[in-house]
Amino acid sequence: MLPFLMNMKSLSIISEIELRGYYQLSEEEDKIIKSLLNDLNIISVSFQIKELAIKLKRKYKLKTLDSIIAATAIQQKLTLLTADKHFNKIDELDLILIEL
Repeated sequence: MLPFLMNMKSLSIISEIELRGYYQLSEEEDKIIKSLLNDLNIISVSFQIKELAIKLKRKYKLKTLDSIIAATAIQQKLTLLTADKHFNKIDELDLILIEL
């Protein structure tokens, strides 16, 4: 996944937690990810993102974190780059699905 980080400009704070919170991540890998994330706009959860995440969670039966990630991309008018195919079902989302 790291090559894709090099072309990103923004990232949901939830995605940062998922990337850096992986239980098998070494300290060296965490340092690399942190250095790549330094130049990104890390987007926190605003009231608007929260409200949209609730709507998306209900409408598409999403997991909470996935609804926040999708809502962040939609609210910020960003394209979501992911390998998670379940995001395909979200009509409102501008999505690029990658194969790993």
